[in-house]
Amino acid sequence: WRASHPLELVHTDVCGPMSTSTPSGNRYFMTMIDDYRRYTEVYLLKYKSEVSSKIKEYVKYVQTKFRKTPKIIRSDQTEEVNTQEMN
Repeated sequence: WRASHPLELVHTDVCGPMSTSTPSGNRYFMTMIDDYRRYTEVYLLKYKSEVSSKIKEYVKYVQTKFRKTPKIIRSDQTEEVNTQEMN
């Protein structure tokens, strides 16, 4: 299904580890894409274990920037996180 409102559904994907790291040591990157507007944020990660903290960071960021909370965050393995249950 497609979202009918901004931040109703956000897709996330993690890519890596890359064979070459960034100058600051990042070997992964994670995308967060709003299904409705296609607004995209990219996060660089040193470790895959940083994913959950970056998702929380993204939620706080869009709450501040757009005054909305993402409703559902879906990963490429179709795992879904209901952000109302994160608090």
